[in-house]
Amino acid sequence: MRSLLFVVSSFAITILCWGAYGPVLHLGQEQMVTDAGRAAGEHFARLRPFVCVGLAYFVIGVIVPAALLKTKGEKGEWTASGAILSLIAGALGAVGALGIIMAFNFGGTPVFVMPLVFGGAPVVNSFLTIYMAKKLREIGPLFQAGLIMVLLGAVTVLTQAPKKEKPEAEKPAVAAEADAPVAAAETELTDETGSWFSRKVLQILSIVTTVLCWGAYGPLLHKGQAAMGHSRMRPLLCVGVAYFAIAVVVPNLILAVSPEQSHYGNFSGTMWSLAAGAAGAIGALGIILAFNFGGKPVYVMPLVFGGAPVVSTLISTWAAGLAGQISSFFMAGMILVIAGAAITLVFAPRGTPPKQSTAPPAEPDDPIKPAELSAAEASAIEQRSKDAITGGTRTGENGDSTV
Repeated sequence: MRSLLFVVSSFAITILCWGAYGPVLHLGQEQMVTDAGRAAGEHFARLRPFVCVGLAYFVIGVIVPAALLKTKGEKGEWTASGAILSLIAGALGAVGALGIIMAFNFGGTPVFVMPLVFGGAPVVNSFLTIYMAKKLREIGPLFQAGLIMVLLGAVTVLTQAPKKEKPEAEKPAVAAEADAPVAAAETELTDETGSWFSRKVLQILSIVTTVLCWGAYGPLLHKGQAAMGHSRMRPLLCVGVAYFAIAVVVPNLILAVSPEQSHYGNFSGTMWSLAAGAAGAIGALGIILAFNFGGKPVYVMPLVFGGAPVVSTLISTWAAGLAGQISSFFMAGMILVIAGAAITLVFAPRGTPPKQSTAPPAEPDDPIKPAELSAAEASAIEQRSKDAITGGTRTGENGDSTV
């Protein structure tokens, strides 16, 4: 029971951190755009907030674990296979985040991008984990029902999130004013990418990339942790290194060739972006702790991907002052996520205990083999056996009884 409490607490931290990741990063992106960028129609920065995320991962995922390993040590050990698997997991996490950015860049909107990501990633995760564990035959209908409830609930919550209504008198004028820039933006995007169809293909490819990367993140990280003796700090260190390479080194190389209208001088934008990265890194640590306390990716990751978008939607709703606009469909989605999460946790496939051997125990070897005894030794052993039966006495040559 205590172990289960630690598992739940660990991935609950991840749900809260990863749920806050999107709204906080969105705020950082908005505040890092320069005035010239806003004048040119760019309202959100892309690469520099991503660099801040990578820097936060480097501090929390590299410097802190390295210091703890140096000063206090930890169980487990470095292994080549564990380090490689953990590095790959970190790289997949970073590429998945980049995939969302690219989906938005190609014209996608959070209304359908995020439901597809958070709905598809846990499905990939669960089936990859079950396949790697060779437990496909152990999947029961209740586990499947719980997983479907989590996915449907997450999609419902995201698509039915409350939206701010404009006053009736302002709608025609606002709509007329809004149609022109939207149409111009769509025309510009079509000119840049060739056609509406090509943009949609690029959107789908970006979303699929994120789904596959984030879906494979948990199982590979779990394998890497197990290969390093269930260490907690070593896998996190590898994730931080991978994030630093992909989210810091690569974007700076791109910015050197193709600058964007953003800057680090805006203190609030930089701080919010760093906070988003810290939330992401702490969330990754929460998953590692959940695995370390006995949690399995087959139910930990679906719960995380089901709960994080709910937290994200609630934070966005509260920040926009729309708490009073929550609909019954939104509440139904919340109930689906919570109920499905409980069912998934209880009915996740578990390994069977090892079978006990039914073979009869081997008889111990006789330390003295009769074939190796001389005639005198055999006679002495026989005499001692008779003495034990008769009470340990025998008659001497003079008729006395001796022991």
